[in-house]
Amino acid sequence: MKGNEALAEAAIRCGCKCFFGYPITPQTELSAYMAKRMEKSGGVFLQAESEIAAINMVLGAASTGVRAMTSSSSPGVSLKAEGISYMAGSDLPAVIINVQRGGPGLGSIQPAQSDYFQATKAMGHGDFHIIVYAPCSVQEMVDVVTLAFDKADEYRTPVMILADGLLGQMMEPVTFPEPKTELPDKSDWAACGHKNEREHHIINSLFLDAPLLEAKVLERFERYKKIEENETDAEIYMCDGAELVITAYGATARVAKSAVTKARNEGIKVGLFRPKTLWPFPVKELREATKDAKNILDVEMSMGQMIYDVKLATECKIPTSFFGRTGGVIPTPAEVYDEIVKLTGGAK
Repeated sequence: MKGNEALAEAAIRCGCKCFFGYPITPQTELSAYMAKRMEKSGGVFLQAESEIAAINMVLGAASTGVRAMTSSSSPGVSLKAEGISYMAGSDLPAVIINVQRGGPGLGSIQPAQSDYFQATKAMGHGDFHIIVYAPCSVQEMVDVVTLAFDKADEYRTPVMILADGLLGQMMEPVTFPEPKTELPDKSDWAACGHKNEREHHIINSLFLDAPLLEAKVLERFERYKKIEENETDAEIYMCDGAELVITAYGATARVAKSAVTKARNEGIKVGLFRPKTLWPFPVKELREATKDAKNILDVEMSMGQMIYDVKLATECKIPTSFFGRTGGVIPTPAEVYDEIVKLTGGAK
C-alpha cells in the first residue's frame, strides 16, 4: 500500500472513530482514503473548512472520549499548533499526522524533515510536550499508529507521527493487525454524558488562578518524566566497535543505512543510530550506541535540527558533523558514503 493510505487503514483498525482534515500535498491520499472508509467502518469523516477548524473538531471529539485523528503537511500543521496547545492544556489524547514537505512558507511539495524543531520543541505555545514518533517504512507507519493511539490514551496527551512526503507516497508490502474490539474506558474523565449519575466532567485549558495553573503544569510534567523514562526507542545498526556513528531518522535513515552497509562491507567501522521517538529523544540509547565512537555524522533532510539533540545527548563530548539536503532534495547513499570516507579516511 501507499504510505498515506496505510496510515489511514491502520488508524481505522485501531479504533479511530473521527477524522477531521483538510487536503494538502503530500498527505491528501490519507484524507481521501478516510473519506471512503470511515463511514463504512462506523466512524465519521469530515473535511473541515480549514486546518484550524479541523484541529478544533479533533479537540471536541477527543473531549468525549472517542479516538480522533487529523493529518496535514507542514504549513497545515503550523495552523493546527494553537489547537494542539489547547488539547495539551486540556489533557486530551489524539493523534496528529505530519507528512512533511519543504519550507519555509509554501515551500515545495517534495519530502523534507525541517519540522523537527516544531514537533519536538515548539508545537504550540506554553509549557508542554507531545510524544513524537518517526517511522522509516510503510510497515513501521502502520505499527506506530496503534502505538500512538495507545500512548495518547495512557498519558492523556496529543501524539504526533512525523513522516515525510517520501514515506507518504512510496508503496511497500504491509501487514495489518486485527481490528481492535476493546478500547480503554475513559468514563472517569471524558465529557460523554453523566445522566445525573456522577459529577460533571469539565474539559478546559483556561485557569485564571495562577497557582492552580502552575499545579496543573507541574502535574503534567510529572507525566512527561514517566514518558521520558519509559517510552524512548531507537534502532541501533552495526554500532558495535563503530568509530563513526551516523544519526538519522525517518526516510533519511534508509538512505544512510545503505551507505553504512556499503562502508562496513569495505571494512570501515561505521554504524547507524536511528531514533524512533524524537520526543522523548532516546538519550540513553544514543550514549550506548556511541560508546566506541570518535565521531558522529548527523544526516537530515534539513539544514540541521536533530543535530542539537544529538549534541545534548552526548554532552558535546564527541565531535559531531552534519550533512543535509533541504528544500525537498533527497540525499543519496553515494553522498552519505562520501561523507563517511571524508571523516574516516576510507577503508584501511
